[in-house]
Amino acid sequence: MAACRRAQLLLLLSSVSFCLHCTVHGLKAPNNAIANVPANLPNPADRAAAAAAAAAKDAPLAPVAAASPPRRTTGWKLSEEAACREDLARLCPKHTWSNNLAVLECLQDRKEEMELAADCNHLLWNYKLNLTTDPKFESVAMEVCKSTISEIKECNEEERGRGYLLSCLVDHRSNVSEHQCNQYITKMTSIVFSDYRLICGFMDKCKEDINTLRCGSINVGHKDVHSQGEVIACLEKALVREVEQPDQARPIREECKKAIMRVAELSSDDFHLDRYLYFSCRNDRERFCENTQAGEGKVYKCLFNHKFEEAMSEKCREALTTRQKLIAQDYRVSYSLAKACKADLRKQHCNLDNTLPRAREARLSYLLLCLESAVHHGRVVSGECQGEMLDYRRMLMEDFSLSPEIVLHCRGEIEAHCSGLHRKGRTLHCLMRVGRGDRSSTVDSLCQSALQTLIQSADPGADYRIDRALNEACESVIQTACKHIRSGDPMILSCLMEHLYTEKMVGDCEHRLLELQYFISRDWKLDPILYKKCHGDAIRLCHTRGWNETSELMPPGAVFSCLYRHAYRTEEQGRRLSRDCKVEVQRILHQRALDVKLDPELQRRCMTDLGKWCSEKTDTGQELECLQDHLEDLVSSCREVVGNVTELESEDIQIEALLIRACEPVIQTHCHDVADNQIDTGDLMECLVQNKHQKEMNDKCAVGVTHFQLIQMKDFRFSYKFKMACKEDVLKLCPNIKKKVDVVICLSTTVRNDTLQEAREQRVSLKCRKQLRVEELEMSEDIRLEPELYDSCKTDISRLCSNVAFGNAQMIECLKENKKQLSPRCHQRIFRLQEVEMSDPELDYQLMRVCKQMIKRFCTEADARNVLQCLKQNKNSELMDPKCKQMITKRQITQNTDYRLNPVLRKACRADIPKFCQSILNKASDDTELEGQVISCLKLKYADQRLSPDCEDQIRVILQESALDYRLDPQLQMHCTEEISRLCAEEAAAQEQTGQVEECLKVNLLKIKQDACKKEVLNMLKESKADIFVDPVLHTACALDLKHHCAAITPGRGRQMSCLMEALQDKRVRLQPECKKRLQDRIDMWSYAAKVAPAEGFSDLAVQVMTSPSKNYILFMIALSVCVLFLVPWLTPLNRPGILKSDLKSLC
Repeated sequence: MAACRRAQLLLLLSSVSFCLHCTVHGLKAPNNAIANVPANLPNPADRAAAAAAAAAKDAPLAPVAAASPPRRTTGWKLSEEAACREDLARLCPKHTWSNNLAVLECLQDRKEEMELAADCNHLLWNYKLNLTTDPKFESVAMEVCKSTISEIKECNEEERGRGYLLSCLVDHRSNVSEHQCNQYITKMTSIVFSDYRLICGFMDKCKEDINTLRCGSINVGHKDVHSQGEVIACLEKALVREVEQPDQARPIREECKKAIMRVAELSSDDFHLDRYLYFSCRNDRERFCENTQAGEGKVYKCLFNHKFEEAMSEKCREALTTRQKLIAQDYRVSYSLAKACKADLRKQHCNLDNTLPRAREARLSYLLLCLESAVHHGRVVSGECQGEMLDYRRMLMEDFSLSPEIVLHCRGEIEAHCSGLHRKGRTLHCLMRVGRGDRSSTVDSLCQSALQTLIQSADPGADYRIDRALNEACESVIQTACKHIRSGDPMILSCLMEHLYTEKMVGDCEHRLLELQYFISRDWKLDPILYKKCHGDAIRLCHTRGWNETSELMPPGAVFSCLYRHAYRTEEQGRRLSRDCKVEVQRILHQRALDVKLDPELQRRCMTDLGKWCSEKTDTGQELECLQDHLEDLVSSCREVVGNVTELESEDIQIEALLIRACEPVIQTHCHDVADNQIDTGDLMECLVQNKHQKEMNDKCAVGVTHFQLIQMKDFRFSYKFKMACKEDVLKLCPNIKKKVDVVICLSTTVRNDTLQEAREQRVSLKCRKQLRVEELEMSEDIRLEPELYDSCKTDISRLCSNVAFGNAQMIECLKENKKQLSPRCHQRIFRLQEVEMSDPELDYQLMRVCKQMIKRFCTEADARNVLQCLKQNKNSELMDPKCKQMITKRQITQNTDYRLNPVLRKACRADIPKFCQSILNKASDDTELEGQVISCLKLKYADQRLSPDCEDQIRVILQESALDYRLDPQLQMHCTEEISRLCAEEAAAQEQTGQVEECLKVNLLKIKQDACKKEVLNMLKESKADIFVDPVLHTACALDLKHHCAAITPGRGRQMSCLMEALQDKRVRLQPECKKRLQDRIDMWSYAAKVAPAEGFSDLAVQVMTSPSKNYILFMIALSVCVLFLVPWLTPLNRPGILKSDLKSLC
C-alpha cells in the first residue's frame, strides 16, 4: 500500500511495486534470468531487449480459469498456453512465438476487428500484472541502466526490491541518455499502458469519476484489452469538455485530473502508449508516417502535421485533437516540447511567476508567451526550443478548438458565421474577420479577448508561416512581390502590407492579411521588429518598465499611441524617438493608414460615427475620408483622434500609402527630390498640389490631393508647413480661430491692411507671410477650398456650371462669366473675390496659369501685384500668346465694370471720384458692380479736362483700350447690345479689337433708335475730341499727318486734334485723303452731336467751347458780341455827351 500512496508516483510504473492486495502472487522465477542473456550481443539496445525478454520468459503466471495449468519451469512461454494458442496462430508470425514480449506486443497491437478469446484476454492481463511486480525487472533495470541510475540522485537513493526504482526511471525518462536503458523503460511502459488498471494509484484516484462519467468498468474481464484505452480517452475528453463548457460538463475531481494529465505526460514519448490514439490512428500512421521512428513524440508530431489531410480518418483526427487540447492545457504532455524547452524555461524563469495560479504556468499559451518575450528581448532561447515553439504556434493557428477560451466564448459566433470552416485555420480567420468589426455582425468582448490571446500566444507576426491560411492564400504574392526576403522573416508581413491594394495582391491574401493585421495592431509586441527597435524608447518615454510581458492589463494600442505621439516631435518640443524606432513607427503608420480598423484607438472612439456617417463607405480608404469629411459632426473623442491622424498625415503624407501609390508618376517626374527626403515636412504634398494639373497627374491622384486640400480647410493644424510657420502669428493675431480658411483670411487681411497703410513694420512675420502666400495660391485653384464661397454658390453651380469640372479654377471662371445670372449671395462673394484678385493678380489662378509663359517673357521684373498691369501694357505685342491676350481682355472687361476692381485707377482717382461722381457712389452697394458708371463719369470729366493729372493718365489708358474694343466699355455694351447686333453684327463677329464696332456705331449714329445707346455714342464722340488716341480709326488714318504737321504738339487735352483741324482749314496744307475724309466725317458728327445733345448748362457750354477745335473763332465771335452789347446804349443820340471816343475804344 505504501507504494500506492507515494505522491510522486501518480501512475505507471509506480505499479511495479503494485499493491499487495491487488497482486496475484505467482511463483518465483529462477535467479539466473539475467545470466541467460547472451553476453556477446554487439548492440547494447539488443542486449537490453534480450534482458527484458529473458525476464519475461521466466516470469511467473497466476492460475487462469479455463486455461492450461502454467508451467513453473524455466523457459515458460505464452505461446504454449492453450488459452491463446489459437489466437496466436491466427494473429502472430511464428518467429515471435519464442519471445513472450513479442507475443504480448503482437496480441496487444492487433487490428481492432480481430477479436481475442476471453480466456486469452484474461491470461494476458494476469501475465502483465505479475510481470510488472516481478523484482527480476528491477534487476534488469539495474544492469542496463547502471550508469543512468548513478547519475540520477533520486533514483540511486530509491529503496531496492519494491519497484520504486523503475518508477523513478520513468519519471526521469527525459534525462536518460543511455539508449539501451531508454529502450528497456519503453518496453515496460508499453506493457503497463495497455490497461489503465495496471497503473497503480490511477484506479484509486479516478474510480469515482470513471463511474460518474460512465467511462467504463473496473471489473477484470468486463472489457477486452483494447477497450481499456478508451477509458482514459473518455476521461481525457471529459477533462477537455470541463474546460470548454464549465457550465454544462460534470467536474472531475482534482486528484483524478492530475492523474489523467500525468498519464498523458508519460505517454508523450511513444504514441503506442496512448492506446486509444494508437488504435484510432494505426492505419493513418502507416499512411502518413510509415518512415517515422517511434519515440520522442515523433509519431505524434507527424500525425499532427497531417491532421487536416483529406485522407486522415475522422476517428484519428478526433483522437489527435484531444491530445492537442491536453497539450494546450499542459505543455508537458508534449514530450518533444517539454524536453527541448526545459532548460530555457528554467533560464527565463517562466515557472516562477508568483502572480499567476500554479495551473496556468503549465499552459501552453503561457509557455509560448514567456519564451516569445525572451526572444523579443534578445535573450538566448535554444534553436531546438524555438523550433518546437514554431510547430505548436502553427498548431494553435490551424485549429481553433485547441484554445478552450475560444471554444467557450466564441461558440455563438462560430455557429452563426463560421460553421463548416474548421480546417487549416479557416474558422479562426472567419472569427478574426467577424472580430475585425464588420458592421453587419458583432463579436462578444470575451470572444474578442480570446482571439487576441490566441494571436498573442501563436505570434504569427514573427513568422507568417505559422498562419497556414495566410501562408496558402499569399504564397503567389510572396513569390512575386516579396521573393527578395528570406522565408520566415518577419518583414514578409510588412512586405505584404506594402503591396496591399496593388496589382500584385490577390483577393484571398488581402482578406487573410487584414484579418491578421487587425489583431497584430492591437499589441505592439506582435510586431517583432517594432518591439526590438522601440523597446527602449517605450520604457524611456511611455513608462512601460515593470509591465509583465504576459499581462492582460496593458490597454490595446496604448504603447504604440504613445510612440507615435513622440515620433514627430521637434527638438523644441522635448524628448523624441530614436531614429531606428521612428523609422519603424512610420512603417506601421503607413500600413495602418490603409484601413481604419488597423488603428485600435480610432476604431474604438469612432465606432458610433462610422455607423452613423460612413455605413455606405466600404471601399479602400473611404472610411477615414468619410470621417474627415464629417469632422465637425463627429463626437468629441472621435473628432480628436481623427484630427490627430490628419495632422500627422499633413506632416508625413507618405502615411497615405494609397495616395502615394496613385501619385507615383507625378512624384517620379516632378517631386522626386522631396520624396527622397527621409523626413517629410509637408513638402511632398505641396509639390503635388503645385503639379496637380500636369499631364502625369491621373484622376485618382488628383482626387486624393484635392480631398486632402479640402480637409486641410477644416483646421489650420492640418497644414503642417502653415502651422509651423504661422502658429505664433495665429495665437497673437487670430486667437480662437480654428478653420484654416478663416485663419488665412484673418492673416491676409492683416497683411493687406499693413501694406495699404504703409505700416512701418508688418504684424505678420516674414516666414508666415511666405507660407500664407502659398496657402492663398492653393485656395484659388478650387472653389471648394473656399467653403464660404462654395456654399454661397452651390445652387448657381448646379444651375449654370453643372458640366464644368472642379479644379484648375474652372468653376470660379464659369461663375465669373455668368455673373449677371448669379443669385445675389453668390454674386456678392464673386465680386469680393474679384476685388481681391485684381489687387493681387497672383491669386487669379486662371490668369497665372494661362499667361504663365507670357509673364516670364514680359513681366519678370514686374512686382507680383503689378502683373496684370504689365500684361495689359504688352497685350498688343506680336509676341503675345492669343489665349493669354484673350484672358487679359476678360480681366480688363471685369475691371472696367467697377473702379473698385481697378486698384491703380482707384488710387490715382481717389480725390476725383468723390468730387465728380458722388451721386453715383450714393446709390452704390458694397458688393455689386457699378457697371462702369463711375468710369463713365470720369471719362466725361476727362473730356472736360477737369481731372487730376494722375487720374487723367489712367482714364486716358481706359479710353484708348475701350476705343479698340467696345466690350471694355460696360455702359456702351449694356445700352447698345441690340443696336450692335442690328447695325454692326459683322464687325462684332470679327473680334479684331481695332475699334471697328465703335466706328460702325459712329457712322450709323442717325440710325440708332435707342436714346440710351445714342447718348453713349455721342459721349464717345465727345471723348474723341479730347484726344485723337481715343479715336483709333481717325488716329490710324491721320498717323502720317500727325507726324508731319503736329509732331511738336504734346498729346492730350485735344491739342493734336486742334492741330489737325487747323491743318484742314489751312488751304496751304495738304492732308492725306483718308485723314481728310475721316476728319470731315468727325466734324459732321460733332455738329450733329451739338444739335442732338446741346449743353446742359453754362459750365457744360464753356467746356464744349474750350474743347472745340474752333474755339479761337468761337471765342472771337463771343468777344465781338459782348462789345456790341456794350456799345449799343452809348450810340443813342447824345444821351451821354461826356463820353469820348477813347473811352469807347477802351471798352472794346
